[in-house]
Amino acid sequence: MTVEYTISTDKTKLNLEVIHRFLSEEAYWSLNIPLEIVQRSIENSLCFGVYQDENQVGFARVITDTATFGYLADVFILPEHRGLGLSKKLVAFIMDYPSLQGLRRIMLVTRDAHGLYKQFGFQPIDTPENTMSIKAFTAY
Repeated sequence: MTVEYTISTDKTKLNLEVIHRFLSEEAYWSLNIPLEIVQRSIENSLCFGVYQDENQVGFARVITDTATFGYLADVFILPEHRGLGLSKKLVAFIMDYPSLQGLRRIMLVTRDAHGLYKQFGFQPIDTPENTMSIKAFTAY
């Protein structure tokens, strides 16, 4: 029996509990993130849910103006669904998404998934000395 997975941008299908649990308990980049912040980030982003039937098994979001820039964030597949190519399918879906076509730049930050993103053309910043950020001084 083949297990079918779908990807959707329908925010009404998102399971906030699943997303928050993963981001706050398992994701190295957002440990202990408050529920309210996850909820606000979803409200203000283009979101992609991965589902097995009606059960959410993955997530990603893009913070974007849909004209010039996008930032890919919070990409995950639940551990029990890894190894099936779902991350690759999710990123491919995002990269082909109509409102993200023609952006001048899409960025992301990753500690351990360079191999996945290189398949889609992501590469280290040419001139990192030109890139700046402000890092939050308070932990969640």
